Amino acid sequence: MTPGHRITVEQGTEHVRVVHDGRLVAESRRPLVLRETGCPPRYYLPAEDVRSDLLSPSSTQTYCPFKGTASYWSLDGAADAVWAYPDPKPEVAAIKDHLCFYETEVV
Repeated sequence: MTPGHRITVEQGTEHVRVVHDGRLVAESRRPLVLRETGCPPRYYLPAEDVRSDLLSPSSTQTYCPFKGTASYWSLDGAADAVWAYPDPKPEVAAIKDHLCFYETEVV
């Protein structure tokens, strides 16, 4: 870890929904909450709580020195709106098999 940089992953109790163009894309009552220095809290939702039929794989990949390499998916009209870390670093291993969205709503 970089001095002053911190990441935590905790089991959340929030009810999180993702709606895109009026369609429910994801809904979970068991999100993981990832908090990272300098970033807003992010909700990582279990893959089984996400409508994967609405996602299109993207060729985009990004690398985070703290989390690993992210893969992306697009929603109709929203490129790279969803990401996941298929093989996350050990410090954030809990986010494996979870997806994160730029736009979420806590109900």
